[in-house]
Amino acid sequence: MNEEYRLAIDLAPFVAMIVGLMVAGSVINTWLRIRNGYPLEGSWGNAIGPKTDKESQERIKLLTSENAQLRAEMGSIKDRLETVERIVTDDSHGIAKEIEALRSEPKKIQ
Repeated sequence: MNEEYRLAIDLAPFVAMIVGLMVAGSVINTWLRIRNGYPLEGSWGNAIGPKTDKESQERIKLLTSENAQLRAEMGSIKDRLETVERIVTDDSHGIAKEIEALRSEPKKIQ
C-alpha cells in the first residue's frame, strides 16, 4: 500500500497540470468565441448567447445600408483623386490644350 500511495503522490502534479491546461483551454476557447461573435453553447449544445432579436436585426440592416453608402462615397472619392493625380502629374501644356479643345467645340443645341 505504501507503493500505491507513493505512486499517487508522484502522479498528482502531472494530473493537476493536465486539468489546469484543460481549464485554460476551455477559458481561451470561450473568450475567442465571444470575441469573434460566435454563439456560446450550453451543456446540450443549445446557443446561450448572443441572441438575435428584432433590435439586432434592425441594427444589422442599418449598418449594411450605411456600409453601402460609404462604399459608394469611397468610389466617388477615388475617381476624384485619380482626376487630381492626373492634373498634378500631367504637364501644363497638355491640360491647356485639352481645355482649349473643349472651349472650341461647337455647342450642340437641343
